Amino acid sequence: MSPVNNLTRLLDSHKIPYTAFELPNEKLGATETARLLGVPAGTVYKTIVVTRQKPGKPILAVIPGPHRLDLKLLAIALNEKKLTLPSEREAEKLTSLQAGGISPLALLNKGFQVVIDVSAQNQAEVHVSGGQRGLNIRLPIASLAGLTRARFAAISLPE
Repeated sequence: MSPVNNLTRLLDSHKIPYTAFELPNEKLGATETARLLGVPAGTVYKTIVVTRQKPGKPILAVIPGPHRLDLKLLAIALNEKKLTLPSEREAEKLTSLQAGGISPLALLNKGFQVVIDVSAQNQAEVHVSGGQRGLNIRLPIASLAGLTRARFAAISLPE
């Protein structure tokens, strides 16, 4: 039986096809998640919380696991002067989710701006966190972008 939480109920209510995967209930990196699932690392996307210099809701940058976020590229894409990475603890406080479980799908209607790396457009489906540690969701990239009202931009570079 698939794990059920608010995020899977949301996907069900929107009739979005997805597959839920249970993983160890600990903080895993995207590369480790890919290894455990037996999928290419480039299909597992991680969500990084980014804060603005001026007041405003934080940004959720969704990038491939083997990449690193480029804050300058993200700032250019959003026409922001300066962006910063909060500490893990600050990110958890901003999202009310544990690191390793932060998901753009779990933060719908919370005012976060979502930017997905343009590389995702080459994927039919991607894996993202299921909103809690130990839960991973594979879904069509078009559904992820549509639900989160995300925009695509070149915001990451290979590590």
